[in-house]
Amino acid sequence: MRRNCRFGCAYRAWLCPKLTDTVSGVLAQRRYDRILAAVRADGPVEVRALADLLDVSEATIRRDLNRMQRSGLIKRVRGGAALGTASEPPYAQVASRDHVDKDAIAMAAAGLVHDGDVVLLDIGTTVHGLATRLHGRSVTVVTSSLAVYDELAADDAVELILLGGAVRRNYRSLVGFLTEHALREIHAERLFLGTSGIRPDGTVLDTTTVEVPVKQAMLRAVDEVVLLADPGKFPGSGLARVCGPEDVDVLVCRAPDDDPTVAVFDDAGCRVVRA
Repeated sequence: MRRNCRFGCAYRAWLCPKLTDTVSGVLAQRRYDRILAAVRADGPVEVRALADLLDVSEATIRRDLNRMQRSGLIKRVRGGAALGTASEPPYAQVASRDHVDKDAIAMAAAGLVHDGDVVLLDIGTTVHGLATRLHGRSVTVVTSSLAVYDELAADDAVELILLGGAVRRNYRSLVGFLTEHALREIHAERLFLGTSGIRPDGTVLDTTTVEVPVKQAMLRAVDEVVLLADPGKFPGSGLARVCGPEDVDVLVCRAPDDDPTVAVFDDAGCRVVRA
């Protein structure tokens, strides 16, 4: 039960550390989004200008920039920040990497799809690989991925539902409140979820914060969550938390048998399928 506190913010922060951490994380993610928007629009931006823009201290901006640099979103330059080469790689560039691993994972994931299923497909190149193996299947596919849509649009056997939203052209996905609203109106048996990286404690990450609310809405719309992860995701980079290992029902991966992160998923009750 939620109770009002009359002893001030400091006491509430002590009493509800998880709530405080959640609010702090949301505010940080909003700053990261605005910082990325600024460097994309204007090129290199000084710390002082970012502090004025976001109405926070320069020390806060420096901490944000250091964290964003570690995730590859930006690169530090003298007095400020510039766009990092890994901030949002083009879809075609990502699709050209790690073919063997992604193909094996996609094939194993396809074996989890049954005729008559309603499946929700996330964005990402490994998930797109799964879509290529659904041709001719009597399934319903719901997706926010334009790449998946293009793959299956001409296949009369597949009932295809494309979620609405704002288009991220560089990564061929749909995002925003329209996408999230559409996800509240559907239910699917299974979500095939992509990730930019997994922390050693099993935290599933995404590099682009605008995708995170969509992914979290997908988690709430399904009975079962299947996470697809190639070896490069153990550990991988990422800025924002999508979910924890306890939220994943099946992990399809090509990690080594003794990988400690995979053991975390196993301990959390997740079924591990090695492709």
